Amino acid sequence: MARHLTLVPAPDCPGGVLDTVWPALRAALDGGAPLAVVPSSPAPAAAAAARVLQPDRPLEPGADLVVLTSGSTGGGRGVLLGAGALRASASATLDRLGGPGSWLLALPTSAIAGLQVLCRSALAGRVPTVLDRPGGESLAAALARMPAGDRRYTALVPTQLLRYLDHEPEALATLDGVLVGGAATDPALLARARAAGVAVRTTYGMSETAGGCVYDGVPLDGVRVRVGGDGVQLAGPVLADGYRLDPEATAAAFADGWFTTRDAGSLTPDGRLTVHGRLDDVVVTGGVNVAPQAVEAALREHPAVADAVVTGRPDPEWGQRLVAVVVPAPGAAPALAELRPWVAGRLGAPAAPRELWLVDAVPTLHTGKPDRRGVAAAVLDGTLHPAPPIPDAGAH
Repeated sequence: MARHLTLVPAPDCPGGVLDTVWPALRAALDGGAPLAVVPSSPAPAAAAAARVLQPDRPLEPGADLVVLTSGSTGGGRGVLLGAGALRASASATLDRLGGPGSWLLALPTSAIAGLQVLCRSALAGRVPTVLDRPGGESLAAALARMPAGDRRYTALVPTQLLRYLDHEPEALATLDGVLVGGAATDPALLARARAAGVAVRTTYGMSETAGGCVYDGVPLDGVRVRVGGDGVQLAGPVLADGYRLDPEATAAAFADGWFTTRDAGSLTPDGRLTVHGRLDDVVVTGGVNVAPQAVEAALREHPAVADAVVTGRPDPEWGQRLVAVVVPAPGAAPALAELRPWVAGRLGAPAAPRELWLVDAVPTLHTGKPDRRGVAAAVLDGTLHPAPPIPDAGAH
């Protein structure tokens, strides 16, 4: 009998998660109705999710959860995950962290990272505590609602880690494990967190691997990693079965039990993985390849910068010019004239941005990741607000 996908809108309030997503996910893990948790807003993202997932068409065999990847509002892809992959990931994570515990959900349930918090809670036999984000609940208040005497964990994106380090480092340090992923985490931020006593662990993975599968560079039990010309490749019981209604993309990414990520990476002799960024994100400026994530990390180290996204735009002289979209630190007004030498001194002159935009916040996707495609498109068509571009200055 054909199975069909149920679309569950991602709720914003704690009660909504526990009343809708939580029971539906537990049922899916136990062989019940398959589901996809989709963004409820903005409207274009919700409509795009329905177009990609097409719940009226029969679901591929073996899938229990379909996760929408963090594409732009154009829709991304639907990743087909079986209950076995979800359980394998959750079980390996709990083993790596030191055993079952209670989880604080601080990420959207339309993303694999948020869904895995629920999976780990289900395997541990605990009801998750959901951070009341719309109400502006403090981390300390949320932690006070968690069961006493149990191990306590959470998962964050780097921006959240930075925010809690700035405002509630003591509360953050009471957790037994803080997973941080979804985007590259600056070494300076990790060092600061560890100096504050935070039990932080970097995670690398994606929807296609049922979430993070490499912790602090070391694969979870059962996960295998290799690096080739096509990028980092991953294998193991955590792998998805492919993409919803897209056999060509499935064949291109999944082959012989391996998933090809298109991320650049390297392995140490003892098997520790370092990820250097997306192979297709490199900006070629003046004939030099520059990794935007490295420039972003350098910019975030500047005292006048709270956050940054770097992209490229066509330039008649340089081929592409590096554009920095920067969130100023409170009370600061960073200028291109000071940021260029700052980056050049750390990464070399070709990596210095040639254009600067100041914004109140970096646009994000439903997963919480920076919307790099959206930023790049806004830079090109001039719709990024509120600040106009600052004129170019100097040469390499």
